[in-house]
Amino acid sequence: MVTTARLRYLRGSAQKVRLVADLIRGRNVNDAVHILETTPKAAARPLVKLLKSAIANAEHSREAVDVDRLFVREIFVDGGPSLKRIRPAPMGRAFRILRRTSHVTIKLDTQKGEN
Repeated sequence: MVTTARLRYLRGSAQKVRLVADLIRGRNVNDAVHILETTPKAAARPLVKLLKSAIANAEHSREAVDVDRLFVREIFVDGGPSLKRIRPAPMGRAFRILRRTSHVTIKLDTQKGEN
């Protein structure tokens, strides 16, 4: 059974968050947590929090789930709304700055294998 967790409006561009998300796709959850905790990217901290939330969702929704058999079935990052900001520029002009956000969805599943 698939368990889902979502993180919406993460302050960071989808391109940068995808670099971190690609590291854990298809991995065991214990390995994925370890990888994220040792990754120096800024997006790793919210992703490890999201992954732990998904693990807790799996434990809560199903009584007899073995956490050691869970793996990251699917993780994807979509772009969210951009916050528009103005920066002063020379000669009275203004430059627009886009503070990008992203939405992250993670799905966990149990591995089909030896009992």
